[in-house]
Amino acid sequence: MKSNNYCFLFIILIFALSCSEKKQAAVKEKQATTVLVQPFKDLNSESLNFVTSEIKKIYPNVKVLEAIDFPENAYYEERNRYRADSVIKFLNKETKERFVTIGLTSKDISVTKGKIKDFGVMGLGYRPGKACIASKFRLNKKNADEQFFKIAIHELGHTQGLKHCPEKTCFMRDAEGKNHTDEETDFCKKCKTFLINKNWKFKSI
Repeated sequence: MKSNNYCFLFIILIFALSCSEKKQAAVKEKQATTVLVQPFKDLNSESLNFVTSEIKKIYPNVKVLEAIDFPENAYYEERNRYRADSVIKFLNKETKERFVTIGLTSKDISVTKGKIKDFGVMGLGYRPGKACIASKFRLNKKNADEQFFKIAIHELGHTQGLKHCPEKTCFMRDAEGKNHTDEETDFCKKCKTFLINKNWKFKSI
C-alpha cells in the first residue's frame, strides 16, 4: 500500500514540476522585449518593409508604428542634418518598459565625436538602451536596403547590451567611420549566445 502511495506522490510531484516549468516559460515569453520599428515620414515603404522582415527573421516580436515627423529640436540647420542623440532622447521618452524602439530614416544623421562637433553617422544606439536610430543616407545605392538592415540590427544589438565585436563578419563590427556592411554576414557565435539569453531567436548558432 505504501508503495502505491509513493508512486502516486511521485506522479503528483512530476506533474507539479511540469506545470511550474510551463508557467515560468509563459511568464518569460510574456516579458520578452517587443521591438518597435518607428519609421520617419521620409522613408519609403519598400525600405521599411525589407528591414522589418529581416529583423523578424531573427527576432519575431516586432511591431511597426505609424510614420512620424522628426522632433524639431533634432534638426541641425547648419549641415542640414538631424542629431541622432536628440532623436534617441525623443524616442526614449516614448518607449515604455519591455519595449525597444528603432527609428528608421533616409535623412542624414550626426553626433558629436571627440573634437568633431557634427560627425555624420549611419546609426546610433546606446548600450544598453530603449531606443536607437539607423539611417539609409550614407549607404551604397546598389544594395542599400540590405546594408540598412545590417545597420539597424547593429544598433538594436547595442540596446541589448552588446559591445562592438572584433569579428569582421559579425553585425556588431565597429564601423570606424567606414561602411563595412557588405563584409558582415551574421552575428558571431558569441554575440548570438548573448542575444539568445535576451530571448532572441536564431535558426542556428
